[in-house]
Amino acid sequence: MPYKNPDDRNLKREYQLQVKRGELPKRMERQRARRALDAKGVDRTGKDVSHNVPFVKGGDNKDGYKLESPHTNRARNYKKLTKP
Repeated sequence: MPYKNPDDRNLKREYQLQVKRGELPKRMERQRARRALDAKGVDRTGKDVSHNVPFVKGGDNKDGYKLESPHTNRARNYKKLTKP
């Protein structure tokens, strides 16, 4: 539920929860891919950076990435890997 007053959000706590859940390394990988495209001078306007092997399947930036429309990138139904 959105906050009525944005000042009520405890951003420090939200960040700590993200770190605890292990979201930080994946977010940093995504950011590195975006920054690499920006450094090459690629126009990312209206596009998503799609990884060839998704993070939920164990991929990273070394596996490659490309620009795709948001609809195409988000339409895939990747399931998280379940550990036996």
